[in-house]
Amino acid sequence: MELSQASDESKVLVIYTGGTIGMLVSNQGYVPEPYFLTENLRTQQRFHDPLQDSLFSNASSVEGFREWTHLPSLVTPRTSAAGHGLGKRIRYAILEWNPLLDSSNIEISDWIRIATEIELNYSFFDAFVVLHGTDTMSYTSSALSFMLEDLGKTVILTGAQIPLSQLRNDAIDNLLGALVIAGQYIIPECCLYFNHTLYRGNRVSKMSSYDFNAFGSPNFPPLVNVGIDINVNWNDVIRQTSLRRFKAHKATLRLFPGITPSTVRAFLNPPIRGVVLETFGAGNAPARADLLNALKEACDRDVVIIAISQCAKGSVVSDAYETGRGLVKVGVVPGGDMTPECALTKLSYLLSKSEFSVTEVRDLVGASLRGELTRHESTVNLLMTAGANLGGSDVDGGFVSLAIKKAWRAGDDRSLKTWGLTGVKVRSLSPDERRSR
Repeated sequence: MELSQASDESKVLVIYTGGTIGMLVSNQGYVPEPYFLTENLRTQQRFHDPLQDSLFSNASSVEGFREWTHLPSLVTPRTSAAGHGLGKRIRYAILEWNPLLDSSNIEISDWIRIATEIELNYSFFDAFVVLHGTDTMSYTSSALSFMLEDLGKTVILTGAQIPLSQLRNDAIDNLLGALVIAGQYIIPECCLYFNHTLYRGNRVSKMSSYDFNAFGSPNFPPLVNVGIDINVNWNDVIRQTSLRRFKAHKATLRLFPGITPSTVRAFLNPPIRGVVLETFGAGNAPARADLLNALKEACDRDVVIIAISQCAKGSVVSDAYETGRGLVKVGVVPGGDMTPECALTKLSYLLSKSEFSVTEVRDLVGASLRGELTRHESTVNLLMTAGANLGGSDVDGGFVSLAIKKAWRAGDDRSLKTWGLTGVKVRSLSPDERRSR
């Protein structure tokens, strides 16, 4: 178990991108209102202790051409981690975007901006909270889980279905819960907090547009459950861990009965480099030669196609049915139980790495890099071949050591490089060592 360092105060940077949480009601519905959020929080004693000073916090903003800006900080009353006897105040600064964005307008450049602002401010804060609209929040949390390599601090995305300005809302619980967890605990992952539950960021999907319980993680348990006590499931928190520019040339294709090969070919035309194929059930597709040929043509052109299930719960099991085996035979990679949001952003992340060949991308896209999919025996065998991440808590450490030694003795620099991506400390072969093998 890891609580945030035992000082009297923890520092959290809140990156406010927009979304419902800080909106006001107008004749046109909910509308963003600059600076409303900070000033409203300052008036609420649960979010700011009026007896504490409002010292200014240094924070670096991408929009400010990386110049230093000064942000007023708010300070919560002393909090406590139930059952641990550790109470501390949380001093937080709000870095507000201008203009505030509706999450439907979030683009890849905005993911990069969030990640960059975390990187620029990493040494000045103990944790980070990102306020974001709910419609695309799970895409952003998935993207950041891959972009924030070597993460050693807590990053939490949250938002609201009803804004803080309304008498009855979920904004208070969501923001306060995210602040308390970020300020009290070290959970070195990109997470999403909603309705008293902290999820792994690349495991969630939005399930409801009208319920406070808006997000779900059907294939992986929550990291934290907040009730009378704050219960952290430490066994499920990963211990691992440069920002990479994402590639835009990827898309999602959802199969449907009667889909034609001409539709598939048109969809897979250049400049598409990667596709998430949403299949039926456990990874099935129509067993029609014309359709499979269209997919094979794309795979032969080095388009990376990853298959996931259209079902919210469950996984792609490529050898369960003949219709699933047909996809694998033409070059489609099984994606296990990844969410559509995660599969799409993971493809972007891997395609952004110019040092990886198409074969390596295919190896890694079906492997667990940030805990985004559940490993099965077939997955472990694939990872063994690819030399990918076998360093997780669910794989024996001695086996990892043996596999690394085997790759080293064989002079397999590709496997060693791939191990390094997943957080395992390993040195690549030097030029002299390559020549000696």
